[in-house]
Amino acid sequence: MSAQAIVRDSKRRCVRVSMIVVLCALTVVPFAVLRGFGGQLAAAVVTDPGPRGGSASAGGPLPGLSTKELAFFQAGLTTFQEVDSVTGSISGTGSGLGPRFNSNSCVSCHQQPAIGGSSPPTNPLYSVFQANGATNTMPSFITPTGPVLEPRFPYQSDLVTRDGGVHDLFTITGRSDASGCNISQPDFATAQQQNNLIFRQPTPMFGAGLIEAIQSSDIIANMQANGAQKLALGIGGHPNYNGNDGTITRFGWKAQNKSLLLFVAEAYNVEMGVTNELFQNERNETSGCVFNGIPEDHTNFGKSSTSEPADIMMFEFFARFLNQPTPGPQSLSTLNGASKFVSTGCALCHNPTFRTPVSSSNSITNVRANLFSDLLVHHMGPSLADNVPQAAAGPDEFRTAPLWGLGQRIFFLHDGRTTDLIQAIQAHFSQASPPYPASEANAVIANFNALSPQDQQDLINFLRSL
Repeated sequence: MSAQAIVRDSKRRCVRVSMIVVLCALTVVPFAVLRGFGGQLAAAVVTDPGPRGGSASAGGPLPGLSTKELAFFQAGLTTFQEVDSVTGSISGTGSGLGPRFNSNSCVSCHQQPAIGGSSPPTNPLYSVFQANGATNTMPSFITPTGPVLEPRFPYQSDLVTRDGGVHDLFTITGRSDASGCNISQPDFATAQQQNNLIFRQPTPMFGAGLIEAIQSSDIIANMQANGAQKLALGIGGHPNYNGNDGTITRFGWKAQNKSLLLFVAEAYNVEMGVTNELFQNERNETSGCVFNGIPEDHTNFGKSSTSEPADIMMFEFFARFLNQPTPGPQSLSTLNGASKFVSTGCALCHNPTFRTPVSSSNSITNVRANLFSDLLVHHMGPSLADNVPQAAAGPDEFRTAPLWGLGQRIFFLHDGRTTDLIQAIQAHFSQASPPYPASEANAVIANFNALSPQDQQDLINFLRSL
């Protein structure tokens, strides 16, 4: 049989459902033959090929949007790119920035590989921190090549009382549109010396409306599936819950937010300092630093029409109708990698797919959401622990990060500590060290490390195809 015939025959016996590649009969043909057709395999060095090139695999609207839904998506996309100043007096800006902030627009943190994504390769904060005369200094942990980082203090200054909140990088002090304001940046240097400083990088927003639509019952059913296999590998995991209505929360690094509207409204207030109809109070109320009535972002009641929503509503529409990423081309390598992703146990936490229920929008109804996450939080061990509990997520627990779009992502893990996918995988391994238990991923990482170099490379190639 010719090489071309082997490939054609192998492909016929593989079924690809949406993004999910199910390896059916490739194992009939020895992988060495598929590789070289001569039985010889060159010595392999496993490497991360880096972000996949070509056009962005995400950033567009969901298919099937109505004309009006598409109009709301486009309007939300425009609002998402708005740059804010303190009072809106600077040409081309909205109002509400500060008194403390991390950046001046949503898109500055969410633009890789397209608007709505994650941290870009060139750090946008360098064009923000001293804009319009601001006297900020750049903290040492923010670098020109990224990632964008959000700082938090696990403890207050006494190092005993829990904090965990965001401490914004910059202030509006010195800006031409903030005359009279005089507040200082947090003392990050001291916090760093005291080991009281942790970071979070931006989470991608692709497919967020599909994630929001997934039923809690389906998340629980998936959690209960394959129980014996998970138990043997030491995998647990549990949902984070809303304390009022008991539904499963699912947004954020610790799945701490219930809904898209809450998620974007909190970010608008915390990351940019813009008060809004869900978060009406300034995070810093120092006299002389509050320049606008609150909430700064609100429904416009001055118009004759009743259909002009607040910015946070536009952000919500944009995120809800933002499509899931499209995977890259498949190959024999990625097909084998997909098989190894399952056999090593990766897919037990990075569940390949959920299906959405009936929705008020046809574009979200009965959609296969190929997110590669169980939306649960898991113990990840002391090496990844950030010592910040959020609701039912403990100080060493994190939501299983969705892997869709990973192929074009630059920075990995909650704090963006590496750009190397192999290092990110190995960081999942962490032995117990009080007060933290061992990582639930330890046995799976051992399985990955036991693969041949070629199988490891194929698994990496599969992930970079997502």
